[in-house]
Amino acid sequence: MTQQSRPKVAIIDANTLAVLGLKQILQNVMPIMTVDTFGSFGELMANDSERYAHYFVSMDIVLRNRQYFSERQRKTIVLTLSLDHTSQMGGFHSLCINQPEKQLIRQLLMLQQHAHSGGRNLPAMPHILQQKILTDREIEVMSLIAQGLINKEIAERLNIGLSTVITHRKNIMEKLGMKSVSALTIYAVTHGYVDINKI
Repeated sequence: MTQQSRPKVAIIDANTLAVLGLKQILQNVMPIMTVDTFGSFGELMANDSERYAHYFVSMDIVLRNRQYFSERQRKTIVLTLSLDHTSQMGGFHSLCINQPEKQLIRQLLMLQQHAHSGGRNLPAMPHILQQKILTDREIEVMSLIAQGLINKEIAERLNIGLSTVITHRKNIMEKLGMKSVSALTIYAVTHGYVDINKI
């Protein structure tokens, strides 16, 4: 799949640190997406704004450009600072960016599953990503890691040695090219190995 055929997502927010963090997380949650970032609505408009499958936009930018985003309501996710439903904009999907990474990832995965369950409205995954990479035992270990169990608990649950769990964990991270438990959790949920309600 070329860079050109990948669906594109835009993040529009003046907060550079929030944008960079969200971009990293989005690229983990939706690896087939290309994520572009803009500091203002004007920057988005100057860059062929209609090519984006989704807009992740700060609430203040949506409020100042309400007509534009209302016409693209299904594609717009409003970035909020509060989980309180009364502070969210009616009719729009919202994402609270002021929460711990694990909860933010869970909320993103729920949004992704709601909009694109079973790959709906997305291009097919490249063949290499469709192949089974992990052994059955590695999948079991990954599932338990994603559910928050520590090595000792995994060893007890699967009735294997602690050093075996550590070896499996190392192999899983190497095979998938991942460096964090968050990335592993995202992989496990998006590939159907773990129910989102168990993380």
